[in-house]
Amino acid sequence: MIQLNYRDSRPIYEQVKEGIRRLILTGALPEGERLPSVRELSAELAVNPNTIQRAYRELEAEGVVYTAQAIGTFAAPAEGLRQKRRETAFGELKAAAAALRALGVTEAEILAGLEEQHD
Repeated sequence: MIQLNYRDSRPIYEQVKEGIRRLILTGALPEGERLPSVRELSAELAVNPNTIQRAYRELEAEGVVYTAQAIGTFAAPAEGLRQKRRETAFGELKAAAAALRALGVTEAEILAGLEEQHD
C-alpha cells in the first residue's frame, strides 16, 4: 500500500514513485505483477490521474516498471533496482567520505564511524 504524506515537501508523484519502488524492493509487488491502472490508483489515492501517469512514466524510464501496450504496467525485476540503489548509496558514501577527509577526519575515524553505525 502506498502512503501519501501531504506535509512532505516532495511532490505527490515522487511519493508515489518511492512507494512503488519500496513495494518492489520488499517483494510486496513481485516481478511481473501488474500494477493498478492509472485510474485505479488515482481513485485509490484520491489524486489526479496525471500525477499517477507521471509517476508511472518516470518509473518506466528508470527501469523500475515496464508497460505492455493495452495490457498494463508491470513490476520489473527487483535485482536491477537493488543494483541501482546500491550504486547510488556507494556514491553517496564516497562523497561523504571525501567531505569528511576535507574536514581533516582520518580514514581510521571514518571506518570507526561506519563500524559504529553497523553495530
